[in-house]
Amino acid sequence: MSPAATTNGTTNGVNGVNGVNGHRKKLSFETYHNVINNQLTDTSKTRHNINPATTEPNAEVPVSTLEDVDKAVAAARAAFKPWSKLSIEERGQKLRDFADAIDEEKDGFAKLLTLEQGKPLAQSYQETGMATSWLRAFSTMKAPEDIVEDSEEMQIINRYVPLGVACGIVPWNYPVLLASGKIAPALLMGNAIIIKPSPYTPYCNLKMAELGTQIFPPGVLQALSGEEDLGPMFTTHPDVDKISFTGSTATGKKVMAAASQTLKRVTLELGGNDPAIICDDVDIEAIIPKIAIVSFLCCAQICMMIKRLYVHSAIYPRFLAAFVSHLKTFKTGSGLDPDNFIGPVQNSMQYNKVLDMYSQIEKQGWQPALGGSMPAHPDGSKGFFFEPTIIDNPPHDSRIVTEEPFGPILPILKWEDEDDVIAKANDSKMGLGASVWSSDLERATRMAKQLEAGSVWVNSHFDVAPGVPFGGHKWSGIGTEWGSNGLKGFGNSQCLWLKKKV
Repeated sequence: MSPAATTNGTTNGVNGVNGVNGHRKKLSFETYHNVINNQLTDTSKTRHNINPATTEPNAEVPVSTLEDVDKAVAAARAAFKPWSKLSIEERGQKLRDFADAIDEEKDGFAKLLTLEQGKPLAQSYQETGMATSWLRAFSTMKAPEDIVEDSEEMQIINRYVPLGVACGIVPWNYPVLLASGKIAPALLMGNAIIIKPSPYTPYCNLKMAELGTQIFPPGVLQALSGEEDLGPMFTTHPDVDKISFTGSTATGKKVMAAASQTLKRVTLELGGNDPAIICDDVDIEAIIPKIAIVSFLCCAQICMMIKRLYVHSAIYPRFLAAFVSHLKTFKTGSGLDPDNFIGPVQNSMQYNKVLDMYSQIEKQGWQPALGGSMPAHPDGSKGFFFEPTIIDNPPHDSRIVTEEPFGPILPILKWEDEDDVIAKANDSKMGLGASVWSSDLERATRMAKQLEAGSVWVNSHFDVAPGVPFGGHKWSGIGTEWGSNGLKGFGNSQCLWLKKKV
């Protein structure tokens, strides 16, 4: 089932929402609009997505055209200069106000996120909380600036100046957090930004921008929803200066090619196939719950989830038995049921990809230690569900090892030789994250330093923080987001030469 499109034959402009007497107006989560220049606008054509837990339709959203894109880009361009002239402290305060506003609406955002993305409500609250944490953390950061030389005759300063108009292309797995992770550094650095949500999860991003009309000047933060042709309208637009894209490697290549036509700055956070190496000296009972969460959180639809689990042969049978036993406690079903940990795959496209991977189990002779049956229907649901599945020691060159399933199916593989397992962990075109688990920190650190990934953890996985740069090696991306590197990504390097004596 794919998102449906309808036509109502009208184009309406709806007044922007403004606070009254210093109080913010509560959001309604019933209707959805584009946000252009702080106006809530409709389009002649609309579409809707579905709740992936039920396949029932969600509300109608706009289908933007090039005319809408042109209006939003023009508004952002007009807003850029006055916004960039504010002090960084003033811009930071606006980000804190935005975080406060989202917090006040956290119940609405969390429920909406579950209805459109499918993740359990507790995970939606967690994501919403992380989003506001990111906004607040960035709000107190300083623009990167280095004094290269400071002598009696000369001072040379390397600083970063804002780019202008940025576009944040947001994926469907973490739309609230990842939008905030683009909005915060872009706005703090003095840019204006337009958020382009995934066609599969437009709802929260539209509401974030609607809430922003009560915080930011017109044109500073905007959002447009649409179909698959909307992204290219931004990546090829001559007046967009920066594309920050999070999504698949295949689409990232297209973004990069399109952006090259106008030499746009790009940051690409792409797919992963993260390995985790479990050494023979670990406390199995202590790490199993942690490994389970960072393998199956959000139905394993996170680029930095563990996708390949290498377990030392000396503990392999005990580890596998304990892991399977723990995963059996994870319940699958609607995210609105507090007992469920694994929700649905988010959309029909991804569902069919995961379904194809499950279909290979019997064809390829893979041995499931858990699950393996094709789709699950908890409580008679028509949603996009799969039970968690573990594949026991498949061949190194099998699809389940070499490809990222982006669904709740995980291969566990044996290893004995340290050099061999590191070589196998690195034998991938992807290089987003990796981890080593051992009670011997020196050993684990030695192994970790040899892994080819942008983020490498010891005795953890998927730890992230707003102040820590995040990005991938190889085909997992170009550039980094977050931290001081993330701020630099929304600026142009400028060297300021100051002669002290004329």
